Amino acid sequence: MDKNFQEEFKQIIKFEPPLYKQRYQFVKDLVEKYKPKKVADLGCADCSLLWMLKFCSCIEVLAGLDICANVMKEKMHTLSPLPVDYLQPSERSLTVTLHHGSVAHKDPCMLGFDLVTCIELIEHLDESELKKFPEVVFGFMAPSIVVISTPNSEFNPLLPRVMLYRHPDHKFEWSQAQFQSWALEAARCYDYSVEFTGVGHPPIGMEKVGFCTQIGVFVRKYPQTGESVQSMQPTEAVYKTVFKAVYPSLKDEKYLQNAVISEIIFTAQIIKHRLMSKRDEYSDDPERKSKFQPSMDCFSDCLGKLVVEKNMEPFVSGNEVYIPLATIFSFPKVNRLCGTFEKLCKLIAGKVTLSSDGSAVMFNIEQEDN
Repeated sequence: MDKNFQEEFKQIIKFEPPLYKQRYQFVKDLVEKYKPKKVADLGCADCSLLWMLKFCSCIEVLAGLDICANVMKEKMHTLSPLPVDYLQPSERSLTVTLHHGSVAHKDPCMLGFDLVTCIELIEHLDESELKKFPEVVFGFMAPSIVVISTPNSEFNPLLPRVMLYRHPDHKFEWSQAQFQSWALEAARCYDYSVEFTGVGHPPIGMEKVGFCTQIGVFVRKYPQTGESVQSMQPTEAVYKTVFKAVYPSLKDEKYLQNAVISEIIFTAQIIKHRLMSKRDEYSDDPERKSKFQPSMDCFSDCLGKLVVEKNMEPFVSGNEVYIPLATIFSFPKVNRLCGTFEKLCKLIAGKVTLSSDGSAVMFNIEQEDN
């Protein structure tokens, strides 16, 4: 490489968005493509990638592992549920757990994941750890997909202030050929296929240098059987759990009940106010009022019969507004939350005021106005 050409690019190379964001976006795009439910980030450091992934609606379990507990603890609070998560619980469940330990050790808590990410991790491993790494990740954990990113040493001459390695803790940095050789051997040994890509494009005219960050995406060729997982499972845990958060979810009946009742009250209030506005219109006009009143009396006289009619409209009787549960169940959000009419009845039992036969929500007008 011509030295003058090299020095020129050292002054102008700047990644936008920053390289770490491009790496995280690559993982997020992969999640959106494959929809994994369980994702583990090895070498999670300050939990930034985990924080981004917690907003992916397909993910129900997130786990992070790092050898440095202090780094995780500094930012792990960002993975805790916020007040809005309790006010508006999600329809999916989400559990986030952080573990302190080494990727060179096996722990049963890391079994059963669909996707495992190792972003800028392997270059921090010493020789003995790197030797054990493939067996732990591909052999023991054996997720459906593994993503590994690492610096491309061929790009280093284009980066300012990089003398040997990009970070003082790096034990090595591989060329494209070295990374691909290692990755292909690991894939062959553990029945994975692997595709190579990266982020951080080289300058125009220097495409042979390759991406600044090289990435291998490993996909397991054959499903792993439960027996093989069980046979490799260690007898005891070796990682220490330093954080765990369980997000409120509508899959939890307690939160589902609160959400359904809130939606029923909200829906019923809207219907009630519409009925009352209509009644007030008639009350301002004596002639229209006389036409409106008989229907109200009729509703009152035949209350028991009318309330059980599933297709009937909400109505006012005396100081009470009656809104049939069948009407409320027909509202899209209530219908989606409950699934069945029987589930709706079970969730609201004892939580809202119902008519004598339990088929309609009841509101007292005078109490509401006081």
